[in-house]
Amino acid sequence: MTSSGFDGKLALQQRVLTPYRAALFDMLAAACRGGLSVCAGLPRLEESIAVTEHLNLAEFFPIQNVHLLRGRGYLCYQRGLPAWLERCAADALIVEANPRYLATPAAVRWMKRRGKAVIGWGLGAQPPSGTSHFLQKWWERGRQARRAAFLRPFDAMITYSQRGAEQYARLGFPAERIFIAPNAAVARPTRPAPFRRPEWREQPNVLFVGRLQARKRVDLLLQACAALPALLQPRLVIVGDGPERSRLERLAQSLYPAAVFTGGKHGDELAAYFSAADLFVLPGTGGLAVQEAMSYGLPVIMGQGDGTNAELVRPGNGWQIPPDDLTALTRTLVMALADAQHLRRMGAESYRIVSEEVNLERMVEVFLQALESVSKK
Repeated sequence: MTSSGFDGKLALQQRVLTPYRAALFDMLAAACRGGLSVCAGLPRLEESIAVTEHLNLAEFFPIQNVHLLRGRGYLCYQRGLPAWLERCAADALIVEANPRYLATPAAVRWMKRRGKAVIGWGLGAQPPSGTSHFLQKWWERGRQARRAAFLRPFDAMITYSQRGAEQYARLGFPAERIFIAPNAAVARPTRPAPFRRPEWREQPNVLFVGRLQARKRVDLLLQACAALPALLQPRLVIVGDGPERSRLERLAQSLYPAAVFTGGKHGDELAAYFSAADLFVLPGTGGLAVQEAMSYGLPVIMGQGDGTNAELVRPGNGWQIPPDDLTALTRTLVMALADAQHLRRMGAESYRIVSEEVNLERMVEVFLQALESVSKK
């Protein structure tokens, strides 16, 4: 390990390889002297997850995902992990720290027998919800014990947030071996944020970008805009396509005809919408476009999710609201649109966060720190 990269070859396991991760893995591959090999399989059809096999610098190795059970009992067995490890002869392995992936412990043991380091990478370990039923308590205690046993062989852990780090530490994983890499989808911006006037000279522009599906709750955004005082009602621009588009367009006609549906946009066309906006709103869950919006100096309103965005959207640059809460969304829109100058200051803070703290470059730095720590060990 050197100050600028990892001297050996790195292997990295994923259940599926999504297009937004490709840039991270190529950037990480560039920092590994021996290269990076990524293995992944396919999602279930009903998940509608976009996947790719295209990596510019990293090697991609396809394996077979065998999906078992459904819902909360879902399990996945990945066939081909040993063959991949044999082929790539990696010096270190990073795996998703998910005990539902049944082949992962065998891959960890394979590396350990050869004296190689293994790093886990995960969201955290959600503590059990409060329950008074004896059998539920017994089951939750057993589940936490199984999680702790699953984590124990890892030499280090990478997680997205302080919350995730605390959850792993509560399971007994040594805090000094936990590294926080805020979840990034875009590189550090190289252009300045667009100039925006400190006052409204016309309707403010509120922007949504993302796949039009039920969990994004664009219907709530339409309802909230319709409920705003007339002087605060914005020009609402909805960029994206998906299974909900027709229904949402019909809803907009009856609730908020000022809404504009543009369809899917990419590249310079999408950049123009970010530059023209005053506020980015994602009322539901998911949404990688949040970081891209912040790179254009936009404040953000977004639904609370799994905690991975806690490092990203803060009181200084936006609002995280309870999911599915129309009242909270409406009140927050009123606060945001009532003070243009304050909104501009929040936008400047968004730009600072993605420039200095949450970006792909910073994420790679933390991965390399974790690799350095296990190399020394």
